[in-house]
Amino acid sequence: MEYLPSLQQEFDELKPSLFELLAEQQLSDLLPPSIRYILAVATHRHPRYLLRVLNSFDEVYALLSLIVERYYLRNFGGSFTENFYSLKRERVLLTKNGEIPRAQIGAPGPVRDSLKLRSAEVWKNLLIMVGIPYLKRKLDEGYDIHAAPQASLIMSGGPRYNPSEDLPPSPTVRQRIMYAYKWFLRNVYPSVNAAYYFSILAFNLAYLFDNTKYSSPFLRLIGTRIRRLSSADHQAIAKVLEGTAPPTAGARTRPGSGLLGLLSPQSLYPQLLTSLRYFLPASIFALKFLEWWHASDFSRQLTRKATDILDIPAPVTKGMIPPAERTKKPEKQESSPTRKSALRSSARSRIQPPISATSYLPIFTVPLPPADSDAASACPVCLNPLTNPTACQTGYVYCYVCIFHWLNGEHQRQLDFMNGEGAGAAWEDDFVDEEGADADKTDDTKLASRPGKSRQGKWESGKGRCPVTGRRVLGGTEGLRRVLV
Repeated sequence: MEYLPSLQQEFDELKPSLFELLAEQQLSDLLPPSIRYILAVATHRHPRYLLRVLNSFDEVYALLSLIVERYYLRNFGGSFTENFYSLKRERVLLTKNGEIPRAQIGAPGPVRDSLKLRSAEVWKNLLIMVGIPYLKRKLDEGYDIHAAPQASLIMSGGPRYNPSEDLPPSPTVRQRIMYAYKWFLRNVYPSVNAAYYFSILAFNLAYLFDNTKYSSPFLRLIGTRIRRLSSADHQAIAKVLEGTAPPTAGARTRPGSGLLGLLSPQSLYPQLLTSLRYFLPASIFALKFLEWWHASDFSRQLTRKATDILDIPAPVTKGMIPPAERTKKPEKQESSPTRKSALRSSARSRIQPPISATSYLPIFTVPLPPADSDAASACPVCLNPLTNPTACQTGYVYCYVCIFHWLNGEHQRQLDFMNGEGAGAAWEDDFVDEEGADADKTDDTKLASRPGKSRQGKWESGKGRCPVTGRRVLGGTEGLRRVLV
């Protein structure tokens, strides 16, 4: 790939091709989603310990990346993935063309020491390697939440104005900041994002035709370029690896520097970070092996042969009534208090409310009308015939007024439920007497016999959620769609 630059001037063997840089960049971009996916799978098994880490993944990954990249920049001259491709970062000399080919050939060691990144330049590289990607991920996430639903609605012919997005009469500082942040995402960020990618494309094309030494505009701002590792770099890296390697059995060690010395923080920290150089290719090999294992017939044949030699006994079923005893008369029913308590416990275990993933509180929802009744085509919220039918993102259809007020948390059924008035849901047991005194009463009788009790702080009213499923509706009322009947 160095053929085009070699036609214009003398060939530079330390200059990496554009395709090497693109491969390194793709590998670096694949690390965050891969680690996030592994963490999400592990969180399903241990949510108590990993849920907070998963919710703050961007911050945790940025912190760990800062530690790892700083170590690799100071000791190996490049980032973690650049070292995997035998690349490094060096300063650009303020000389003509910034090249000293004779000095690099005659004295590679001193040239390497003079071009090595200093402490201030290491932090500048960390800013563009860790800070800018973190900021980009957060802005993309904010755009998907606050701007993308509105843009899709406008493109599909939906409403262009939402009164809830306006500032209140006396806004607080936080409300002003959020309003400015959403305005920036909707009006300015698309242009900034386009300029970001166009500038990277322009520098890549200029780097391909050897019109610039920088493959990225950010490298141009800090005066750093990416190069291949030279012989002096390989020797320096070998010395670093020898310093972090554990001592051999025949080597002389200081008193107390045995196993306890290896486990000390001074030696464990560099050994752990250096071992990542071998973890990356090992993980890639393991991934390719798993892809082959699941795609080939070898695993299925091996599993079939292993199960052929197993003698599995016939299943044993317990609890079935013999045919001779089915004609017998049923035994006398249980006593009234026992039967009432059993019915009450079965009614509670039959239907369970959905639980919020943020507040861990039950969410107030409404049941669907029975499919075989006359109210099957009624609104699940008001139980009246549908007026101006409107579909939610979950697929259920409601009256437009009902679903609009429900998403805003202003529906009368929500207000009554949160204040302890009116009929609750099928699973609501606040009005069930624990001693069984009200077990044989209907719901309306129990509601009338007991005073209202506020559920603030104990339940969620369902604001911003589907009334039936309890799932959050993206975009709020802007995510609704009218239905033509």
